[in-house]
Amino acid sequence: MTALSRAFSLIREVPDYPGPGVLFRDITPLLADAAAFAAVIEALAEPVAGADVVVGVEARGFLLGAAVALAAGIGVVPVRKAGKLPLVAATRSYQLEYGSATLELPAGGVHPGARAYLVDDVLATGGTLLASCELVEQVGGVVSGIGVLLELAELGGREALAGRSPHALLRC
Repeated sequence: MTALSRAFSLIREVPDYPGPGVLFRDITPLLADAAAFAAVIEALAEPVAGADVVVGVEARGFLLGAAVALAAGIGVVPVRKAGKLPLVAATRSYQLEYGSATLELPAGGVHPGARAYLVDDVLATGGTLLASCELVEQVGGVVSGIGVLLELAELGGREALAGRSPHALLRC
């Protein structure tokens, strides 16, 4: 079994969370295993070359994004839920698989012309990642790539990203 295969085997499926009919993928066991976590970060960091900053998407994308940034030798900027930042550069509302949300990009994190590699745990409907891409672009940054641990292919998120090509380690 490869290191990535072993890492994927640690992802738990939790039915009906956070609501009826939703199958939640819990990556906590993967994060708790140093070898599995390292394998995932190494694979997510492969396409980072040329980026100036990693943008980690709330909330599990913070964990993955910070580790990818460290592996790549560049900084990390969080995309946060509304109301969590003292200084906001841009705000974007969007639809989730099971509701709606608003994300914010902190002031001073992504500069005009900066190449940003976005990292999140799951690509589902694409709303969260699309909103995050739009935040980066709204402040003059350039999205150089997108990396996700899991892609839930049946939810059509890749199509919702309007021609962007996310790097997904595992498609479910």
